[in-house]
Order: sequence, then C-alpha cells, then structure tokens
Amino acid sequence: MHSTVTFCLGLMVSLAQGTVLNRRAALEDCLSGSRTAVDEIGSDDYNRDITPFNKRLPFLPAAIAVPTTVEQIRSAVACGSKLGYKVTPKCGGHSYASLGLGGEDGHLIIELDRMNSVKLDTKTNVATVDAGTRLGHLAAELFAQGNRAISHGTCPGVGISGHVLHGGFGMSSHTRGLALDWVAGMNVVLANGTLIHASETENKDVYWGLLGAGSNFGVVTSYELNTFEPPANVTWFVVSLPWKQNTSVAGLEALEDFALNTQPAELNMRLYATRQFTQLEGSYHGNKTDLEAALAPLLNKTGGNLAAAQTVPWLKGLEHFATMKLNQTYPYTQVQENFYGKSLELAGLNGTSAKGFTDYWFSVAKNETAHWYIQMDIQGGKNSAVWKADSKLTSYAHRDKLYILQFYIATSDAPETGFKFVNDWASATTRPLAASDWGMYFNYPDTNLNRTRAQQMYWGNNLVKLQQLKAHLDPHELFYYPVSLSPTRNPELA
Repeated sequence: MHSTVTFCLGLMVSLAQGTVLNRRAALEDCLSGSRTAVDEIGSDDYNRDITPFNKRLPFLPAAIAVPTTVEQIRSAVACGSKLGYKVTPKCGGHSYASLGLGGEDGHLIIELDRMNSVKLDTKTNVATVDAGTRLGHLAAELFAQGNRAISHGTCPGVGISGHVLHGGFGMSSHTRGLALDWVAGMNVVLANGTLIHASETENKDVYWGLLGAGSNFGVVTSYELNTFEPPANVTWFVVSLPWKQNTSVAGLEALEDFALNTQPAELNMRLYATRQFTQLEGSYHGNKTDLEAALAPLLNKTGGNLAAAQTVPWLKGLEHFATMKLNQTYPYTQVQENFYGKSLELAGLNGTSAKGFTDYWFSVAKNETAHWYIQMDIQGGKNSAVWKADSKLTSYAHRDKLYILQFYIATSDAPETGFKFVNDWASATTRPLAASDWGMYFNYPDTNLNRTRAQQMYWGNNLVKLQQLKAHLDPHELFYYPVSLSPTRNPELA
C-alpha cells in the first residue's frame, strides 16, 4: 500500500512538472514565432537580467522576453495573455521589492533595457525616449544633444519607466518638479494588445493613471518629454547638524518652517542620518555665495555648519550624487544590496510626531549596530515646483506632502529584526498623525504591506478612480504583481 501511494504521489508531481514545462515551452514557441528574443537560461544576459537589486528578494521568471521593437513588445504581451502568464515590464530593475521581476515567481518578464534610444528635437526641445532608458543615459544624451535636461533621481542605473511612472523625485525637484511632470505623452501597449498614445489631450484618463500608477495598466514603449535648459553650474553641499535628543525636535521644527516658508526654489535638499552622523545634503542651482545666503536663516536656527560645498558644471553635479559612471546602458551589472526599506510621505514632522520620531532615533536607532540610514527629501513648500504643479493632471497621490521619508536597514539571515526596527520607528512617527497627513511612496515599496493596505498607502484619495480605470483597461489583471491595483467596477468595493 505504501509503495502504491508513493508511486501515485510521484506520478502527480511528474505530471505537474510536465505541465509547467509544457506551458513554458509553449510560451517560448509563441515568443519565437513573433521573432522576439528570449534570454537563454544560464546565459550571461539571463543571469544579469534576473539579478535583483535587493538580494533578499530573488524571483524566477517563466521566461524573459527581450524586445527591440514595439511590435515585439505587443507580441510578448499577446503571448502572455494567450497562455495565462502574468506580464511584467522591467526597465532598470531597481525596485526595492523586485517588482520588475514580478514580485513573485512565474511571470513573463519583458526586459526593456535594450531599447534605450534618446532623440531630442532641437526645434521643439521635446525628447522621444525609449522606455528601457536608464536615468544616467537620459541625462547624458539630453545634455549632449542640446544642453537640455529633465528633473529626475540621482541613481544613474535606475530605469526611466519605474521612476517616472510613480513620481520621480530628485535633486532638481524643488526647482523643477517631479520626473512625471515632464511627460508630454506616452505610447503604451494595453492588456488587449492595442497600442495607444496618451497625453493631456488624447486618452486623458490613461495619461492620468499612468503618471502615478503606471505599472498597473500596460507597457509603455516610449515617452515624449518636455525639457529645460539646465543652469551652467550647480553647487553641491553638505551641512553638518550637531543634533542631540534634547535639541532634535526644535531642529526638525526649524527645518519644517524653513522648508514651508523660506527655502528658495533653487535649493534642493534632504536630511540624511546614520548611526554616526546627521546632515543636510543637496544641490543649489547657482553659485556658492548665493547658496550660503540661502542657507543662512536655517543654519542660524538649527546650529548647522556648512561642512562642504563646491560649484561645478551641470553634469558634474549629477555625477556627484551618482554611485557609478553617469552614462549607463546595456549591458548593465546590477549592484546588489540586502535590505529592508519603508517610506512615509508626511505633511510635516513636528510636535508629538517629531517627539516620537526623535525618541526612537536617539534611544533605539543609535544603539542599532546594523547599517541603517534615514533620508528625508524636502518635496514641498511654498516655493517648490512640486507644489506649484497641477495635482489633477496626474494620479501621483501625495503631491501635497512636504516630505518623502525613507527608512533603510541592511538585513542578513534574520531580516525580521530589521523589519521590526523600521516598522517600530515608522509607527512611532505616524501614531499621532491623522490619516490624511501621511501616506507612502511607491518608488520605495514596503515588502511587508498586504495588497489592500499598500493600495491605500500609495494611492490615497485617487484609489477608487484608479481601481475603476484598472477594471476598464486590465480587468483580468494581466499586469499583476503582489501590491498592484485591484480592479473594481463598483466604487463601494474599493
């Protein structure tokens, strides 16, 4: 009897494995029939393309399609839909939650980084940019082709698509807005295989949804980006803050008052702290003398000291904040980290919230020996371009927040300790706050949120409308990942 049971179980396992292999073979045949290249398992390309930024979260795809044309992207989407695979476009692969690999095993990955053309029309100053372009390559090409730029993040290996489709904060955002504010139009392949163009005047609902929640609705194939002429020089700087537990709340409140009421548009800045030090760092669009004048009111109130500053040309300013060579293209070798991250978008950090934040900082975090940091980007303020933009044009839900606060801790074989460290700190910060005063930033995703909570945190008051758009464009969730938008046809279900 025992041998019979064992044989039956073995037969069931073999049949299941055979079904998986047959489905995978059918998928590869479908892709091959459309002349779409597929990474060969074990090849250098395959190993590069499946390497996650967050070493803690490796996932195994069903296949990796590597298109070089829009038609191949359409064919890959059709193959995934026909054969029942979830389809995930991947550009830079820098998701904290490995969402570019599907956030789980078994997705058809559409690797876009071979499509990285940047073409600037020097008459209109509008750039047409392939969806697989990395930020450093974009910056280098815009500057080389016509002394132009857009506002974007600091890491040159990050892909444009994940970045721009969910916000895109960087060291020009206070001056020039978020990356998504520079998108004039997009070409996108929808779940039904159609290719459409979305802009403020064409398919406006899709344009709105893509700019803030774009990973949920299709595969963007290219962008039309408005651009600006960058300043000839910028001044990067570091301000040392000698804060202690009994001075840090007052320091935070002085920083908040400055950010809200005084910080000039040209000043881009963030608070950065580790166990060893606390500082402000940033980029001023201008010279050192003007930087010193802009910072003076803040330094007087916070006890800060301008520890370093240098005026450099525009591209050198970008290189200062980069962790690698600026112009990054295929082949790209992923630099891996093992970590847990979490974000808060905050209307402010003062009073009891600041007290909870700083008590944890100095009483708990300062005693934690694992590598950690906090980074608080100043997004808003009366002079901020982010706040001045029309909030109704995009689905980015937290434009009204003053700060984007990121918590990071390195993890190893026992990540639960890191989870508790970060989550307790975040809870100490948000506990006194009204729900409307905080949310979370999708580009720093939290792997410990369930799907319902994640949607509420990332998309806030825009959630119901986004879920309805999901139901219209992707009712069967072809573009699914663990914290993706759930489709609903009834707003009461959202």
